[in-house]
Amino acid sequence: MNEILEYIESKHGKKFTKQKVNMLNPLVLAYIGDTIYDLFVRTYIIAMEDGTVHKLNNMAIRYVNASSQCSALHSIEEALTDEEKNIVRRGRNVKSNTVPKNADIGEYRWATGLEALLGYLYLTGEKERLFYIMELILGEESGDGTN
Repeated sequence: MNEILEYIESKHGKKFTKQKVNMLNPLVLAYIGDTIYDLFVRTYIIAMEDGTVHKLNNMAIRYVNASSQCSALHSIEEALTDEEKNIVRRGRNVKSNTVPKNADIGEYRWATGLEALLGYLYLTGEKERLFYIMELILGEESGDGTN
């Protein structure tokens, strides 16, 4: 994943320093974090299951929705640092012009907080921490207790 950031930097000279990432709107962090979460979930599913694209997509939908993301965040809150909790809070509290179709607004905001955290970890290159948090989430979601 860091290879993407390195590629962008080599092609466009844009380096995502921690200071620059901290200045980004939390919705921008959530925008990229949503993709990171989706990529992890889909990769996890195809690594663990065989099936048609339809079956795999139905499995992914169980993870990639506001309610599931809200639950996942609450299940790992104790493992978050104060800095990470602050990023989640910023993401959760930001006002968005989009209204969730199939989600409670509270769950939607918590999910945005989780996505902001994942986006932050990705853009700051904190790969190991990102992997650890996703392992906690997928371990909790799959019900196998893996940490």
